[in-house]
Amino acid sequence: MSDPTRVLAVLGRGVVPADTPFLRGDDLGILRGDGIFEAIHVRDGRPWMLEEHLNRLAGSAARMDLALPPRPALVDLVEQAVAAWPAHVEGALRIVCTRGPEGGGEPTIFASVSAIPPESVRARRDGVRVLTATIGLPARLRPETPWLLGGAKTLSYATNMASVRWAKASGADDVLWISSDGYALEAPTSSLVWCRGSTLYTVPAKETGILAGTTAAYLLAHAGDIGLTADEALVTPDELRSVDGAWFTSSVRGPAPIRTLDGIPLPYDPDLAARVRTVLGFPLPPEPAAEG
Repeated sequence: MSDPTRVLAVLGRGVVPADTPFLRGDDLGILRGDGIFEAIHVRDGRPWMLEEHLNRLAGSAARMDLALPPRPALVDLVEQAVAAWPAHVEGALRIVCTRGPEGGGEPTIFASVSAIPPESVRARRDGVRVLTATIGLPARLRPETPWLLGGAKTLSYATNMASVRWAKASGADDVLWISSDGYALEAPTSSLVWCRGSTLYTVPAKETGILAGTTAAYLLAHAGDIGLTADEALVTPDELRSVDGAWFTSSVRGPAPIRTLDGIPLPYDPDLAARVRTVLGFPLPPEPAAEG
């Protein structure tokens, strides 16, 4: 029976039942994680910042030497998927492109839309508890080592998910990766944004080789709408403990305030958090019902 909470569209086939088998067992996306993807927020029946995500997808493909179909074919694939999703429901759209069969052939490309996990929506309101973890590399190494695929959003997410599982097993929600020379970089699935005084900051992607966050870029580009300025900088975990607010921003979860870092509470301004969330346009879940 098809899954009513998920939509699947395959390039060249259109929308198919979500439980349709379509991946070969020798697909390199499965065997080696050899592929790329993008995750996009679906709001009011439309993919948010689709052009920016497709631009980043193209950048990932270039780094991976992976051939993509023409842009109109990808746009059409996305349109087919979101047209089958209920417009009143928030969704998470993923575009996935693998290198295809091991023996050679066309890339495997599909798009899916699914419901956003409740814990991701709650994190917008309640924030996240974060642990730091080293990546074992200096902050500025990856731009000089292209084989590390810095800045590419690849399917090789085993390390990312292992980091999150470790955090949850340790009583936290997420991880902030730290370079070997002591700088905060990014989270496994999010970008780091913080506010000091009247300026919003994020980590410079070109300088560090981290993934350039589309949501963080939108937030900083619209900082003036909430009375702030924008800049990029390197920051240490100790410095984050004295800022006016810090967030993990991502395309599906939205802005999640960092409430604790390695068990130490971070400054939190509810008004500032509301302004950040409002400019990004992510809804909050309802407040939990009072007991009694």
